[in-house]
Amino acid sequence: MSDKNLSRRGLLRAGAATGVALSLPTIFTSKAYGFTNEPGASSVTLGFNVPQTGAYADEGADELRAYQLAVEHLNGEGDGGMLNTFSSQVLDGTGILGRRVEYVTGDTQTSSDAARSSARSMIERDGAIMITGGSSSGVAIAVQGLCQDAGVIFMAGLTHSNDTTGKDRRANGFRHFFNTEMSGRALAPILEANYGSDRKAYHLTADYTWGWSQENSMRTYTEQMGWETVETVLTPVGAGDFSSYLTPVANSGADVLILNHYGGDMVNSLTQAVQFGLREAQANGKQFEIIVPLFSRLMARGAGEAIQGIFGSTNWHWSLQDEGSRAFTRSFGERYGFPPSQAAHTCYVQTLLYADAVTRAGTFNPCGVVEALEGFEFDGLGNGPTLYRAEDHQCFKDVLVVRGKENPDNEFDLLEIVEVTPRETVTYPVDHPDFAGGALGSCNPGA
Repeated sequence: MSDKNLSRRGLLRAGAATGVALSLPTIFTSKAYGFTNEPGASSVTLGFNVPQTGAYADEGADELRAYQLAVEHLNGEGDGGMLNTFSSQVLDGTGILGRRVEYVTGDTQTSSDAARSSARSMIERDGAIMITGGSSSGVAIAVQGLCQDAGVIFMAGLTHSNDTTGKDRRANGFRHFFNTEMSGRALAPILEANYGSDRKAYHLTADYTWGWSQENSMRTYTEQMGWETVETVLTPVGAGDFSSYLTPVANSGADVLILNHYGGDMVNSLTQAVQFGLREAQANGKQFEIIVPLFSRLMARGAGEAIQGIFGSTNWHWSLQDEGSRAFTRSFGERYGFPPSQAAHTCYVQTLLYADAVTRAGTFNPCGVVEALEGFEFDGLGNGPTLYRAEDHQCFKDVLVVRGKENPDNEFDLLEIVEVTPRETVTYPVDHPDFAGGALGSCNPGA
């Protein structure tokens, strides 16, 4: 390791220890010395920060599989996957700018503090030039802030809270995943068509930024179509047993239960709600209904038969028949023996998008990467034509409304797509009030 890198990393540690924004003297950030973790001539290191333990560990395992597959494809191994369908066509299997891609991993534990610690270690100890991953918006927001201060790019994994590209947006951060505003816009017409406009809803909500955002978006769009919200109850992440939260639902006057839960929490709360008999219940002269606003194949598998007939939204699904989705599903399936989840898709795509931006910019300098991604329109990575909006670094693409299959053909065929909501329908203005209060600021290359 050079003296230059030792000095830079020592200063990064000092900034992290004091909790203040990381700032390096001009001698370390002038053109002659480059930027944070500028790679050598032979390799470049990426940091994959995923939940390997905790309530979202299943998602994290699939994320890591996808990251490893993306690295193989970038390095010219395997069948190339989406490199063959990506509209940009600048990635050629020779790594990134001729450097072989290497990676290090960390465990977020679905904890903001643990995620920041592992990300900091990958940046300071391992020389990671880009951090990506996570299955929690609280984690994403925390790590995005760290990466902004450290002068590296953050390509968010699963993060659905509006805040990630709203009040907590950062110039060095980018989100390919959709958000709760998009879920609300996509779901509301389907819910009204199937359940009517006269409903009373009870919300159980994960008590952190994503849950609050999801509840708010669902309330906004269900109340606009005439539904009444009768109760909202916050639940801790990783609760496991939701019986004490479910017991009051039957006597609340509600005829719809909205579970603003994800991962293992959603599996447990939905399974227990069905065991309590809510899905077969009658209320207000109507069939009682359960809604899961944010779905994934992994959650559907965990919930089993409990998922049947239940509506939700998802960012992507392996059954999509566009060329890019088919290529990724085939490549992932051949590598691991089962189809990918939306978590896998998002993380694979984010890795390719970073590599592509570096290649188009001709530099690993974070500010060049930011410039290459802002306003970037592309296709061939699933969900149709996609835009990375310059003003907030949010991706806009088609959103899927899905429902648990009543008679699945196999253990993986658990969700059916009932509506592909066009990109223009889920696109909201930059000054939307639920995204107010944030400012991207300026790209930080390590200064």
